[in-house]
Amino acid sequence: MTGTLTQHRPGGGLRRDRVRLDISREASRLFLEQGLAATGGDQIARAVGVSTRTIWRHFRSKESCAEPVVAQGIRWEMASLRRWQPQHSLEDHLAAEFTRYARHAPAVERADHELAVRIVALAEKEPALRTAWLMACHQAEAELAEIISARLDMPVGAPEVQLLTAAAAGAIRVVNEEMADVTLRGVKTPHDPHMHVLLSRAVRNATGGAIGDPVAGSGSAGRHADSP
Repeated sequence: MTGTLTQHRPGGGLRRDRVRLDISREASRLFLEQGLAATGGDQIARAVGVSTRTIWRHFRSKESCAEPVVAQGIRWEMASLRRWQPQHSLEDHLAAEFTRYARHAPAVERADHELAVRIVALAEKEPALRTAWLMACHQAEAELAEIISARLDMPVGAPEVQLLTAAAAGAIRVVNEEMADVTLRGVKTPHDPHMHVLLSRAVRNATGGAIGDPVAGSGSAGRHADSP
């Protein structure tokens, strides 16, 4: 999990997304500082500077306030996979994507990522927060199916595509959870340079090697356009 993705939506939709993300940031900080049980809607509202009514207009429960933050990283990963060109292996592509993020990601994106990592780690102890993380993963799975469908040149509804999507999605989720855990324990940093290796290896193993290689006939010899 790394980076954020701004969803460009017209007018009120974009403003709503920004409000939800602002609420999610403050709620997540409170969850981390004082625990889920000790945090209420009124506290979240005061931290954001909005009414409690606004909190409940945007979220169904206090736990769900964490969803926009934890969704940020998984959305970035999906956006990165959408940029995966047929002639590149998954390892090479993710190496270039993570290098670009390390060099150019704005401070606010890095802060959001670190917050998301800590919430995913906390979710192991807080089942209600884990629901927010699993919801984000579930929403990303439909996008991953489209990516795999295009990669294999098969219908998105084909059983093979659906099976590979489920396997790859599970692998991505587990790697993110493991990285969140070791980051929280101080073993690694949130921007670990080997994250792309872990992700690509996990996806390859989970899909039996079906996902990860350059696409046959796409001319894989070239250097990645975004490589340093």
